Amino acid sequence: MSPSQELFRPKPGIPIGTQSSPKGLNSKRAELPIALATLLLSALPLFTQQTPPITVNVAAVNLLATVRDKHGNIVRNLAKGDFSLEQDGKPQSLTYFAKESDLPLTLGLLVDTSLSQRRVLDQERSASRSFLDHVLREDKDQAFLIHFDHEVELLQDLTSSRQKLLAAIDQIRSPQFSQSSSGSSTSSGGAGGDGGGRGSHGHGHGGGTLLYDSVYLASNELMKKQQGRKALVVLTDGVDRGSKESLSEALESAERADTLIYCILFADKEEGHGGGGYGGPHMGGGGLGGGRGGGYPRRTEESRPDGKKVLEQIAKTSGGRFFEVSKKETLDKIYADLDEELRNQYVLGYSPDKPDATPGYHKLHLAVKQKDTQVQTRDGFYLEPK
Repeated sequence: MSPSQELFRPKPGIPIGTQSSPKGLNSKRAELPIALATLLLSALPLFTQQTPPITVNVAAVNLLATVRDKHGNIVRNLAKGDFSLEQDGKPQSLTYFAKESDLPLTLGLLVDTSLSQRRVLDQERSASRSFLDHVLREDKDQAFLIHFDHEVELLQDLTSSRQKLLAAIDQIRSPQFSQSSSGSSTSSGGAGGDGGGRGSHGHGHGGGTLLYDSVYLASNELMKKQQGRKALVVLTDGVDRGSKESLSEALESAERADTLIYCILFADKEEGHGGGGYGGPHMGGGGLGGGRGGGYPRRTEESRPDGKKVLEQIAKTSGGRFFEVSKKETLDKIYADLDEELRNQYVLGYSPDKPDATPGYHKLHLAVKQKDTQVQTRDGFYLEPK
């Protein structure tokens, strides 16, 4: 099994609190030498003072922010005192502030290769090559590439090599369906034409667009393990067909991974909006037989989901930005704007007070005192128990 295949298989875990205490613990304690027991008792008050009853990761909460003026231009000259921050409606004191244009970046490119996108894939490949070639600094940054249609496939794992990433981009293409000997339609493979064997996450439903699953997997399996600045760039028409994860679950995974999501709506006008998911429900899918999707009922889908609204929600909630490809706003221009934004962000940090450090979701509100400015950052964060 390749490392990529292992990556997209569910990792078995042991729920917290399921471990049982060893038998005979009390009787063994009774057998301790008196001197050792006396030493442990004398040290008990010290342990009590040093170890809190509930341990929560409250060292610092960091967030990335982009500020724009009323004309949409990036504001680069703000200072720490220009920002005000609230958590759950309570003012917070910033303990860290920096104008970072040179921090290492972990970038994930997620490309929709469903049949509704087949006529725009050439443009997506060409623009994505230029973007990665320009934005990726091989001595500092790293990136990965995922394509999604009726399966989610990791074409290139995290790497700093432009050569590997550009080679992976060349593999992006729509799945090809053919009639099997039994009369049912099957896929000849994802982007690489290899039957979805490399790092794939299939659901066995053939035609589809697993947008939410791709965001969930990229965030939960890749980004969550990384530190520093993290961003996903999603190229799609925004219409999900067949994902096992819901939109809210995909968003939560990105928030827990502290990952910004930049959504680029690239719809084939000739196909008609909402066209993702061709081929019918009986088409076979590639992917790992032991993947997370096997054996679960498909979730209820909207009859005509609005892809634009979905992408706008994903971008806003995560602190990223929404773009729409048009004759005026070409994909190359959008990538250039995105490159500028990723290199001109403010990094802010604070430590929540203990009463505000309960595990779970916390709402954030970041504002700038300067008039006629707009702050772009995430809406909140999840505080994880240790």
